[in-house]
Amino acid sequence: MGVARTRVRNRRRRAARVWTALLASVLMVLGLTSTAAFGRSDDAAGGAGAERAAAQTLTWTAGDDITEYTSAPATAVAGPATIVFENSEATGNTTGMPHTLTFDVSDPEYNDDVQLNILANPFDAQGGRHTAEVTLTPGRYRYHCTIPGHGSMQGVLVVTEAGGEDTEAPGTSATVEGQKNADGAYVGSASVTLAATDEGSGVDRIEYAVGADGAWQPYTAPVVVDQVGAHSIRYRAVDKAGNTSAEKTVEFTVAAPSSDDTTPPETSATVTGEKNADGDYVSMATVTVSASDTGSGVNTIEYALGASGAWQPYTVPVMVHAAGDHTVRYRATDKAGNAAAEKSVSFTVVAPPAQDTTPPVTGVSVEGTRNAAGAYVGSAKVTVTAADEGGSGVDRIEYALDGGPYLAYTAPVVVDRAGAHTLAYRAVDKAGNTAAARTVSFTVAAGGVPAPPCPEYDERLTVIVGTVDSGVPNRLTNSRCRINELIEDEREWTSHALFLKHVETVLDRLEKDGVVDKREHRQVTKAAKQSGIGKPGQTEGYRPILDGTQESFAKWQQVGGGSFRLNDDGSITSGTSKDGLGMLWFPERKFGDFSLKLQWRDDAPGTGNANGGVFVRFPWVHDHPEEPRPEWAAIKYGHEIQAFDRPDGDMYKTGSVYGFDRVGLAGAGVTQKGTWNDYEIRVVDQHYSVYRNGVLINEFDNTGGQVFEPPRADDPGTDGRRFASGYIGLQVHGVSDVISYRDVRVKEL
Repeated sequence: MGVARTRVRNRRRRAARVWTALLASVLMVLGLTSTAAFGRSDDAAGGAGAERAAAQTLTWTAGDDITEYTSAPATAVAGPATIVFENSEATGNTTGMPHTLTFDVSDPEYNDDVQLNILANPFDAQGGRHTAEVTLTPGRYRYHCTIPGHGSMQGVLVVTEAGGEDTEAPGTSATVEGQKNADGAYVGSASVTLAATDEGSGVDRIEYAVGADGAWQPYTAPVVVDQVGAHSIRYRAVDKAGNTSAEKTVEFTVAAPSSDDTTPPETSATVTGEKNADGDYVSMATVTVSASDTGSGVNTIEYALGASGAWQPYTVPVMVHAAGDHTVRYRATDKAGNAAAEKSVSFTVVAPPAQDTTPPVTGVSVEGTRNAAGAYVGSAKVTVTAADEGGSGVDRIEYALDGGPYLAYTAPVVVDRAGAHTLAYRAVDKAGNTAAARTVSFTVAAGGVPAPPCPEYDERLTVIVGTVDSGVPNRLTNSRCRINELIEDEREWTSHALFLKHVETVLDRLEKDGVVDKREHRQVTKAAKQSGIGKPGQTEGYRPILDGTQESFAKWQQVGGGSFRLNDDGSITSGTSKDGLGMLWFPERKFGDFSLKLQWRDDAPGTGNANGGVFVRFPWVHDHPEEPRPEWAAIKYGHEIQAFDRPDGDMYKTGSVYGFDRVGLAGAGVTQKGTWNDYEIRVVDQHYSVYRNGVLINEFDNTGGQVFEPPRADDPGTDGRRFASGYIGLQVHGVSDVISYRDVRVKEL
């Protein structure tokens, strides 16, 4: 039995070591390290480090819990300190789960002068126990575990001046300044200045409130009170250790300056809101009261609800929700004491009519002749229906074919282009309720209708000429080819003028057929002129290196985890068989200065987003015996151009040069999942340009001064990333990161 338990324990430890190695790779990508710069073992801390023994030792421990540390200090004193972080069997870790201890330096609310980042594992070289020497300053430090999914392991360390824990609240005071009259009242206005001192952790903030019921608000400048009458200001302070002083109050009176003003203020009121046909306010009426005084100035405005309601100070418009007849009375007083005569405004509020909140119900049917495989031979006719039970009636039906934009549905949609299709449909009623989009998928097989003789294959949403997006929808034409396919911008043109003449001929025919209007004609023509296609220097064609054929696909090589499959439409899709990070690379040749064009599509299941990318200028992946995973040669010695549209998660979005040059979601732009994206990566010397759907979204100069951000322990330095040439690869990130690529082609510059 003892031998069996030992074998089980050894298997568990080996598995944990493998898991730790994989996690460490992830942490390196995220910028988390456990190098000697941030965490040291007890042995490594010997010698000179032992001679400068810190004044205090602060210990964190971790166990099996993934939501909180087993133990953590709450307070410390300023000065040198030894940080101990232990995650071992002795501290309760029985699963081999690694944990981290990281001091957050990104939040201005907390101290940022200690950069601590330790990864501890029960089976590492230190047995899970690490130490680091730091110097703490008064204030608060926030710490947390940064392993993805375990962000709730966090806390705050409060550091006070040497001499003990700060338990004393700040001292506070208030002074009132201004011109006083013989009665001690402040004439015209009074200025209240607040102050606080704290000899422990220091003052964090001062707060004040006006009157007995006023809300607390931060104090940033003296509070000026110019309303005539008696006033009170409450105040308090909080130190950085969280101690709050007792509330204090300063009271004073503001008197009106001498004036011969005998005229009361002018007052008025307006009632606003949605009205029905009878002039009644639906659901709510808002009463806005105003007053003006050309003499001493308005001092107070008051209002009252109904004939007997109590007078209340008016500070914001009065909203009346209750159904029925209402009267709002109002009045004002100036600083000389003159009171305006009471006035009133009357109105009626009625309950809103029953609203239609039910969206339409939609249905769909597909008709046509089907073969033995269930495909529609020649064409399929899709009919969409909608009915509205909410009472307002159907306003419109919309449909989108194969990920295209939603169009108005006016008649059954006939689809006669061979291949797999998906039609999305929805309906909107006259109350604005929109039915959830639904889809129907079907396949059209070649039959009585021959395949359209399209010069190219291009199903992008808009007409993009070269890299210039015209913004015109890439519609199906009467020839059953899309507009972009007829323009033939991938063809080699001997002159720019010849290409423009061809584009004009195509557009003239499409305008005559009603496919485009005059404005769209001009937009596409403008894009064609800006594209420069056919000009000197742009006549060289792109060499296809992945053209959708099995012969082309066989020239690529898979390394690392994951896999790709070749689809019937010529695209390849990742993450469909085995899991893990890997790469499909093209070992046929290296490329120096080049323009790489391809299309990619986010096919992640559910609501998630795929994570992928394109590797460029990396060396032969099998030349690095120190690197057991060959795909990491592309990560360490090349550059990855990211493809990632997820709104959260990794900070490097589409177009980023991973680890070196970030592009946020706003700069990257986002397309709907299931939509093909055009990608061009242009590299000249050490200048990288990234285009998405014809738009330049990033430029990066690989000057040699950059380091991986956040830093990685295994970063070989920037020299390896300044290769003048290298190979090209496509990333697979994992099973759930389903991403497709197609039409990969290169032009050497």
